[in-house]
Amino acid sequence: MFELVWRPQAREQYDDLQRRATGGRPLALFKQVAKALKLLRDNPRHPSLQTHPFSGLENPYDKDQKVFEAYVQQHTPGAYRVFWCYGPKQGQISLIAITPHP
Repeated sequence: MFELVWRPQAREQYDDLQRRATGGRPLALFKQVAKALKLLRDNPRHPSLQTHPFSGLENPYDKDQKVFEAYVQQHTPGAYRVFWCYGPKQGQISLIAITPHP
């Protein structure tokens, strides 16, 4: 199990999703994000996350290390993704962003 470390942008995006989660689609999206984060914490290679390297963001700790993309939703217009990297310490995953697919 990994410890999740929140980068400021990811924390702001998560908090915004949580604030808007009052019912219907916003609530369903927040629950999907929360589930994806739990899966990521427990096993970043969980099959439903479809984790793979993402080249559009720079690792905030080491530009030579990879940033990864994990799926929150699939087959949905504007499907949400979690962008993350390992670190800064061993056993940690840093959440960089939680956004609709770019």
